[in-house]
Amino acid sequence: MKRNLLFSGLYLTCMAAALAQSGPTPVASPANGGQGQPVSYASVTQLNGLLSQIEAASKDTQTDLGKLRIERWKADGSYKKQALGNVDSIQRNLQGALPEMIAQLRNAPEDLPPTFKLYRNLDALYDVLRNVTEDAAAYGSKDDLQSLSNDLSAFEGTRKQLAERIENLSSSKEGELTRLRGQLKTLQAQVEAVPPKKIVVDDTEPPKKPAAKKKPATKSTTPPGTKPAGGTAQTPPAQQQQGQTKPQ
Repeated sequence: MKRNLLFSGLYLTCMAAALAQSGPTPVASPANGGQGQPVSYASVTQLNGLLSQIEAASKDTQTDLGKLRIERWKADGSYKKQALGNVDSIQRNLQGALPEMIAQLRNAPEDLPPTFKLYRNLDALYDVLRNVTEDAAAYGSKDDLQSLSNDLSAFEGTRKQLAERIENLSSSKEGELTRLRGQLKTLQAQVEAVPPKKIVVDDTEPPKKPAAKKKPATKSTTPPGTKPAGGTAQTPPAQQQQGQTKPQ
């Protein structure tokens, strides 16, 4: 009994410290669920109701643990010390690690990693709280036992609901993955069925034709009135007109 109590307390303490050192996990916007897919209204509503139950159970448990008077229990000192350590571990988890995980899951309602992270934490809280409740049954008052039993039942109910949600999300993600694989195979088959187009590239340039040379225009060097070779001399029109005029 003492070994189980000590182990549970150490487990919860180490888990809370590891979560605090790891820092916040990057999460996606709730509008896309972290996977580029819209989140249904029913899914968000279900999650918000579940997280509200966890927050209410956490608040009640912190109040009930604060009312315990473990120093008055009729038990040896070492046993009381272990019980006080377990209560302190639960309180620190409820005030620090648990609200952070709830906020992460609200930002990514259908992401499995933060969902499973919260489930593991609830599982650890339940185990340690159950030990404290058993201790209250053996050494505490009836009121302490009744209040802690109610808290334990609340955590057990939320833990079961979260486990069912993980199972449903896993089935949904698996179905989505199967559908995407089928689409990929269909696209690959369509690409393979279409023969590739052959593109011929002629990179040889045709020879350029030489530009035609223009012949220069020749000017006549024969003076007026000179008899060209093989012909008769021609008299200019002005001289012919003067020759025809008779003197008076």
